[in-house]
Amino acid sequence: MPKTEVILIQNIVGLGGESDQVKVAAGYARNYLIPQGFAIPLTGANKRRLEALKQRRAQREADELNHMTELSRSLAKLIAVITVKTGEDGKMFGSVTAGAIADQLKTQFEVALDKKKIHLDQPIRNLGEHEVELRLHHDVVTKLKVRVESSTPLAAPVETPAEHKKEDRGERGERTEKRGKRPERAERTGSPEKSESDKPEKGEKTDKKPRAAKAEK
Repeated sequence: MPKTEVILIQNIVGLGGESDQVKVAAGYARNYLIPQGFAIPLTGANKRRLEALKQRRAQREADELNHMTELSRSLAKLIAVITVKTGEDGKMFGSVTAGAIADQLKTQFEVALDKKKIHLDQPIRNLGEHEVELRLHHDVVTKLKVRVESSTPLAAPVETPAEHKKEDRGERGERTEKRGKRPERAERTGSPEKSESDKPEKGEKTDKKPRAAKAEK
C-alpha cells in the first residue's frame, strides 16, 4: 500500500500532534485526513507553514497546562456525592464507574471532564468516602474526593427473642432480690433501751416511793 507524508494541523489520537510530519496510507490521507482538515500535504509551500504551526501548538499547550493546573486546585477542594441503591445489609447494587463520576461532576459543579482522565484501578463497590486520581494533563495529576451514599434508609435493628429472654431474666432476678430482703426489726428481743429523753435529768426528783423501815426485832 503506497504511503504519503502529511503535516498534521490538529491532534490525532494514535497518530500525532499539531505540526507533526507523519507517514500514512495515501488513501487515508486523501479520503479522510486532508478533506476533514486534520492534515495538509507535505509540499514546499506547506513546509513554510511549519514554524507558524509549531508556535500555535506551543501556545495552545501552555494555555492547556495553565487551565488544567487551575482546574486541579479547584477539584481538590470538592467532594462529589454519588447516591446509589443498596440492600438491607448496606451492600451496593452495582458499582460507581469513571463515567458516573464524570456525570456527577457535570451535574453538581458544571465541570466537563473526559472520563478517560478519571483513573480507577477498579470500580467503587463500597459506601463511604474515596479518593480518586484525576490525570488532567501529563504534567498535572490531582485527587478528587468521592462520597458514595445510600438512597435506601437503613432498617431499624430488630431485637431477637434471646435478647427479650435476657431482659426478662434480669427483671425476675431484681424482683427476687427485693423479695428476699426483709426490713430489720426495730425492736430486738428483751427490754427496750430507754431513750435519752426518758432518762431523768440531774436534779429532778423521781417519783420512787421510800422503802419501808425494817421492823425492829
